[in-house]
Amino acid sequence: MLEYNLPRYLPSAEELPDSDETPVDNELQELIPGLLKSILLILWAEHMDWFFGIDMGIYYHPDKPPIVPDGFLSLGVERFYDEELRPSYVLWDENVLPILVLEVVSQNYRKEYSTKLDEYAALGVLYYVIYSSRRRRKPRLEVHKLVNGKYELQEGNPVWLPEIGLGIGCERGNYSGVTREWMYWYDEAGKRYPTPAEQIKLEVERAQQEAQRAQQEAQRAQQEAQRAQQEAKRAQQEAKRAQQEAQRAQQEAQRADIAEQRVQQLAEQLRALGIDPDNLG
Repeated sequence: MLEYNLPRYLPSAEELPDSDETPVDNELQELIPGLLKSILLILWAEHMDWFFGIDMGIYYHPDKPPIVPDGFLSLGVERFYDEELRPSYVLWDENVLPILVLEVVSQNYRKEYSTKLDEYAALGVLYYVIYSSRRRRKPRLEVHKLVNGKYELQEGNPVWLPEIGLGIGCERGNYSGVTREWMYWYDEAGKRYPTPAEQIKLEVERAQQEAQRAQQEAQRAQQEAQRAQQEAKRAQQEAKRAQQEAQRAQQEAQRADIAEQRVQQLAEQLRALGIDPDNLG
């Protein structure tokens, strides 16, 4: 980008149109990149150094019209400047090329496999992703990587993008109430990251599981409290029985003392009568 021979005066993003004003001719051109962005907003919620543009003009020269992909991803830029957000993506302001661009092929072919491929290669975009749901004999998803100035088609679905730390691919799913093939982000093991609706469902399920576990813990704690109460009651009963036994033992000891005293008195009386109590018989 810095190698372009740019004029001295460079307009800002606010002075440039935000797109080529060409309306999309298929909902998928908005929904597919919209889904990818919504997943990133969950995955990278704590990071503010990335931007995903949808149907936004990428300006590379002030005297030339912008390139307007259906979606693009830039890393190492501010997610937003202020509450007005970006009107367009201006390379001489951003100083960062998009690392990935996405084109969704619609009914009206827009030279995604020819002219645009050359344009993105010349610009220096590392990954060029093309998706066409209408393809039958060729892969619907193509991921091209720029190698030595030329794009090389990457194998697999999903395709791991190490420079981004994500994989990109497509599979059947449900989004916006429509069940069809959609594009998603994946981890390095090929596991698909959930959509916002799926994430909410997972959070609800986890919350329900946590509530169930908390209820089970409360029940176990209540049962333990009941057992402890029963043990305390039994211990109290045992203590009461031990106390009663001690009282009975004390009473027996008192009776034994009384009996011993009575024997001594009788022995004294016998001795007073001249009778030896030890030689009775």
